Amino acid sequence: MSFSKETKEELCTSPVSTEEQQTALVYGMLLFSKNFSASCIALTTESRPAAMIYSEKLAAVTGTIVEMTVKLTRRRGENSVFSLSVPDKNDCARVFDRFGHRTSQPNLRINRANIDGDDAVACFLRGAFLVCGSVTDPEKDYHMEFAVPHKNLAADLERIISEISEISSEPHTVRRQGSYVVYLKGSSIIEDMLTYIGAPMAALSIMQSSMMKSVRNRVNRKTNSETANLKKTADASAKQLMAIEVIRKKRGLESLPDDLKEIAVIRLDHPEYNLRELGAALSVPISRSGANHRIQRLMAIAETIKAES
Repeated sequence: MSFSKETKEELCTSPVSTEEQQTALVYGMLLFSKNFSASCIALTTESRPAAMIYSEKLAAVTGTIVEMTVKLTRRRGENSVFSLSVPDKNDCARVFDRFGHRTSQPNLRINRANIDGDDAVACFLRGAFLVCGSVTDPEKDYHMEFAVPHKNLAADLERIISEISEISSEPHTVRRQGSYVVYLKGSSIIEDMLTYIGAPMAALSIMQSSMMKSVRNRVNRKTNSETANLKKTADASAKQLMAIEVIRKKRGLESLPDDLKEIAVIRLDHPEYNLRELGAALSVPISRSGANHRIQRLMAIAETIKAES
């Protein structure tokens, strides 16, 4: 299964607790689907969970029943393609009107009345990503995008993403094969975006990949060697850094006991240190086994936090 599919499956399990959030999620899926007009509403996806969410939530919000067909395709391997449509044109017109759109409008634009509030914006973007989004496997690159069929709609989407305070960089838009692609680059930016729309585990996967690459590069630059032992040290350090980053983001390092906080800070500053060097760098130096014991306590705390997420 691709990283994008795994991410979409996680997003489909993210809770939608209020009517406003549910409306925003459905609106995001409708607006960025294959067709959304007063005479035709249709969506095509390779994600079964996304297809089910679309059917269930559209019925819950608008009372509209969706017809679904499934076929197999050998494109990128043998996958199921789910085609969903609203068969009754009167229902199409009613849903189009329900979200504040008029046939007299020349261009399809985002109606912000349907996404009032930060939680609603996050659900709206989740719906958009489920329909037209993708994220590259972090082992290959750090790239996330939304393929949008209309120029003005892409501009509206870019503007909404740029207004999110949790995202540290603005998106960009490029035209590709008749579509307008709104994209984000960089591991930390995509981590923040995935966390914001409801996929924290996908964000952690990207964080882990980024840290491992960074630590390996730093270790290799310092030692100018790529032995098996150095790779083992780099991988272990990267996992420790990821655990510390989970604690920092979810609870803050100030929540840790002083002995764990000190070794966490030193590990963040010196990812290339082995356990012996790590223990020696403490204000009261300890042995390699003592440093390992503290690191294992940090790892256990991070695992508890992830289990609670």
